[in-house]
Order: sequence, then structure tokens, then C-alpha cells
Amino acid sequence: MKKYIKFLLILSVLLTTFISCKEESKSEEIIHNHSFIKLLSNNENLNISLLLDLSDRINPKKNPSPAMDFYLRDVGYLKSIAQTLESHIMNKKMIKIDDKIQVFIDPEPSDNNLNIKLNALKISFNKENVTKKKIFMTCKKYDSISKLIYESAIKDDHYVGSDTWRFFKNKVNDYCIEERYRNILVILTDGYIYHKDTRIKENNRASFLTPQVIKNNGLNNSKWEDKFDNKDYGFLTLDNDLSSLEILVLGVNPDDKNPYEEDVIRAYWSKWFKEMNVKNFEIKQADLPSNMDKIIRNFILKE
Repeated sequence: MKKYIKFLLILSVLLTTFISCKEESKSEEIIHNHSFIKLLSNNENLNISLLLDLSDRINPKKNPSPAMDFYLRDVGYLKSIAQTLESHIMNKKMIKIDDKIQVFIDPEPSDNNLNIKLNALKISFNKENVTKKKIFMTCKKYDSISKLIYESAIKDDHYVGSDTWRFFKNKVNDYCIEERYRNILVILTDGYIYHKDTRIKENNRASFLTPQVIKNNGLNNSKWEDKFDNKDYGFLTLDNDLSSLEILVLGVNPDDKNPYEEDVIRAYWSKWFKEMNVKNFEIKQADLPSNMDKIIRNFILKE
């Protein structure tokens, strides 16, 4: 009888241990699966495109900024974007690496070596070609080469404007969107769009936006929003479905003569993006690169 009771006690202990181990194993499995899901979400393949506005907004003489020239702010933003991509790639398993970054300028400035510079900034990473040296060279290239591009445009002193509207019309789908990627377009601009060869206007919609246009449309007083909505002001609508593209606009620099200027600029861009089904976008005013770094990281890495 005593042996039987002893046997039952041992059996009870073994069963308790087994159940406890199984529950612990199940908990570990849940934690592991949660970590795996998190890992997958952080390891998306990025396809980052950058569109540079090399209009006279970058001219230090026309648009001086005592804290930091606007073209140097752009260079700082580009460096932060490259550093963020480096961080993203370094936190991925090698077999999962498949990420890209590239730069576009529309229209292109008169620089004989521009194609060479842009090719150097068109970088793809995959499990076959990735090395630590290549990863860490990305930031150096985006710092030095982009600075050469801006300095060349400033030295040339022949600013041809920013044909952003036509870039969206003819190129954004072909150049900036690929399947199996999280597609991100970063636009460096003061928020205004103008090119001498792309001045299209239909009713209160146009392919361009300047401080004079905002003033002429009477969007420079406290009633601007009612007028903007009721009279349907905005950029000309494009037949684009950009639901698979995320957009970050950096460097908005409104004319300080109109206290409502920045709000109007944001309204134009926001309305345009929504009409093209852009699900995720942010529009940020020009700031020092040290302040903008966190915004860039948060947008790209979803931190």
C-alpha cells in the first residue's frame, strides 16, 4: 500500500513537471513567434527614391539662412536618409537583404558629370553583393556626391525650376514603385513647384504653385481655407494610383510675407496626395538636419 501511494506521488510530480514544462515551452513559442513577426515587420525590403528640387531655392544669395544654407540642409537630410538605410540593412539577416536607394532630379541641371554622380548614388543591396564596407560607404557617398551636385548647380547659376508635377505625371510609377518592396519617395523642396515649360491651368487647378499664385488666388488671409475648399483650388489631378507609395516632403520654406503660406502649401500637397491614394505621407518645414534626423528615422523605420 505504501509503495502504491509512493508511486502515485512520484507520478503526480512527473505529471506536474511535464505540464509545467509544456506551458513554459508554449510561452516560449508565443514569445518566439511574436519576436519573429516583429522581425519580419522590421525587415521589409526598402525601395527609397529621392527627388531633389534644384531651383533657385538653393541659391545662398537669393535665399540666405544664417543658421545653415538650405542646400547644406538638403545634404544633411540626404546623409540622414542614407544612415537610416544603413541601420535598416545592418539589422537584417543577410539572406533577407534586398534594398535600394536612388536619386532623381527633374529637370536635370547642366552638369556634364551628372549621370556619373547619379549612378554612384543608385545603390542596390542583396545577399550576393552586400558587405559592411559597401553599407557604410552609402552615407559617405550621399554626403560627398550630393554636395558636389548642389555646388555644381549653384556655381552654374542657371536654375531651371522644379518640374515635380510632370515627374509625378510621367515618371513616378515607372521609377519609384516596385513590387515586393516598401516604396518610399522623399522630396526635398521648399513646397513651391514651377517650371517654365509646365505651366498648365484649368479653372482653379494648376501644375505649378508660387507665392504669387497664392497671393493672386486670395489665399493670404484667415478665410483662405473656406475659399480653398469651396472653389476647389489645388494641383491638377493626375490619373495615378499611388497607394503603394509613401511620401515624405522635407524642406518646406514658406514666404514669410503671408502668415498662412505654410498652411496653404500643406493643403495643396495634401489634397494632391490624397487624390492619388497616397496612404502615408508627411510634409515637414525646413529645419536643421540635427532636428530632422529623428523625423526621417521614424518615417523610414516606423519607430
